[in-house]
Amino acid sequence: MSYQAEYQASINQPEAFWGEKAQELDWFKLPKTMLAKDENGIDRWFVDGEMNTCHMALDYHVNTGRGDQVAIYYDSPVTNTKRAITYMELLDEVAQFAGALRAQGVGKGDRVLIYMPMIPQAAVAMLATARLGAVHSVVFGGFAAKELAVRIDDAAPKVIVSASCGIEVNRVIEYKPLLNKAIEIAEAKPAHTIIFQRPECKAEMQEGRDLDWETVAAAAEPTECVSVKATDPLYILYTSGTTGKPKGVVRDNGGHAVAMRYSMKAIYDMDPGDVFWAASDVGWVVGHSYIVYAPLLTGLSTILFEGKPVGTPDAGAFWRVCEEYGVKALFSAPTAFRAIRKTDPDSECLKPYNLEKLETIFMAGERLDPPTYHWVKDLLGLPVIDHWWQTETGWAICGNLKGVELKEPKAGSSTLPSPGFNVQILDDDGNELGPNEQGNVVVKLPMPPSCLPTVWEDFPRFKEGYLDQFPGYYTSGDGGYIDDDGYVFIMGRTDDVINVAGHRLSTGEMEEVIAGHPAVAECAVVGVNCGLKGQTPLGLVLLKDGVEIDEAQLQVELIASMREKIGAVASFKDARVVQRLPKTRSGKILRKIIRNIADGEPYVVPSTIDDPASLDEIAAVLGK
Repeated sequence: MSYQAEYQASINQPEAFWGEKAQELDWFKLPKTMLAKDENGIDRWFVDGEMNTCHMALDYHVNTGRGDQVAIYYDSPVTNTKRAITYMELLDEVAQFAGALRAQGVGKGDRVLIYMPMIPQAAVAMLATARLGAVHSVVFGGFAAKELAVRIDDAAPKVIVSASCGIEVNRVIEYKPLLNKAIEIAEAKPAHTIIFQRPECKAEMQEGRDLDWETVAAAAEPTECVSVKATDPLYILYTSGTTGKPKGVVRDNGGHAVAMRYSMKAIYDMDPGDVFWAASDVGWVVGHSYIVYAPLLTGLSTILFEGKPVGTPDAGAFWRVCEEYGVKALFSAPTAFRAIRKTDPDSECLKPYNLEKLETIFMAGERLDPPTYHWVKDLLGLPVIDHWWQTETGWAICGNLKGVELKEPKAGSSTLPSPGFNVQILDDDGNELGPNEQGNVVVKLPMPPSCLPTVWEDFPRFKEGYLDQFPGYYTSGDGGYIDDDGYVFIMGRTDDVINVAGHRLSTGEMEEVIAGHPAVAECAVVGVNCGLKGQTPLGLVLLKDGVEIDEAQLQVELIASMREKIGAVASFKDARVVQRLPKTRSGKILRKIIRNIADGEPYVVPSTIDDPASLDEIAAVLGK
């Protein structure tokens, strides 16, 4: 089937389209009603279907002869540990740990908060929670106590599962003191914590509350899957909110499983038995969707990597893993490849490795700038596919569907809408815009399976944040345009559009221009307050390792490029070289905080920041 036929079927006959896709999974009760409104008037998928996500991901494959295939390759350069876990072994561990959770009173609908590093036990805890029909909430390991406490209070977990520590390139992060403080701060106290003791750091246990993973798992009886409704929640995943209070994105069991299974083939072209690597973390949505659930629902071998793109031990880490495990498709954020390019600009670390099994590179999580796109494409000689999605959707809103029909890519574009996503561009008054006109990127309702139906315990916030601005549409919060060929270009968050003397300009376009300079490894552009023009752009530039260039000369060249590519209207006159850019642990640049610093405004250092000292450096460079 062509892309156009696939897409039109999903838009014109969504119930028939997704009903057919649902049949690829092993339901306890196959749904007959594909789409219906809930009590809040929200579209819900497969409302009368009954199933269990863990059953579909593990039991089904073991029952149909895939038990001896590797389900998870665990590769940890920070501990020098490797492990291959088969589907049968993973099922045994998950069933046993589900029994341990049940022994602590966890049942259908209860919440289990998981605060763990990138170790197999994190995936085991997720799947074991799903096995019981309970709801997991994974919090990125090493999050600050205060932020963890906020999530504990919102989810009110019966049990918290954690590890004694996480391990970075050159340090051990003790989790237990952070967890203890978070529980002390939180009003909602868990009945128990279950702690996996890592040899690198043993945690002190509090008698009566803290339980040892190995002890409770050994004493437990393996547990069977609990049947749940398709509309019962599988997990809550917190994403930062504009109010400072995190939003608990809720994911349905049924719609999520169908979308994950479909996307694994349609977008990534992966078949049972293939090896897929999403180089992310289980604490983020990419880790939920494409380290754990989608690969296992599809019968793939997935990779759980406890390391970094550079420094574990060098900039060849990605290439080593791809060769060693025969990776067919690699998915990571553009920032990972920019780090590799910065550290190893001549790609010496690639030379020892044979990547003959690697077919495609996928990128998401932030805007893929054309210079990074071209560098990776030219380096590897493989298709580089940019796709755009959000925590709220759980899978790609737009992409280049390698498993349906691979289109000719355009640098800077996430290609075409994925089936089920009716993407449109509206102006601020809700009027539909024509080709090449920038505006608000929205999705016409109904949304396809997997997209959030609410915010945990706060439907009014969901409605206000996503539905009220443009009735009948889901508001993505991103700005962009659709060109004459229907290709979607995401230019950044709508609050990353700056207004220079009445002209609305995209910081994403300006970043493209700066990143095109041969000396530049990475950059960020923000709008800063200007008494004359309202706002003017400020560029922060990270140079490639080993590059020497006079900063004044670089600024002259960048200003000239900006005038040539965008025009004098951009009013770009200020570029500063910095040693690092402030980012979240998932690699997103903290542009809003950079704006706050530049404008001399107060800001709160977010718990998600990877390197707090980077903010001090920005302030020093800007003389603030």
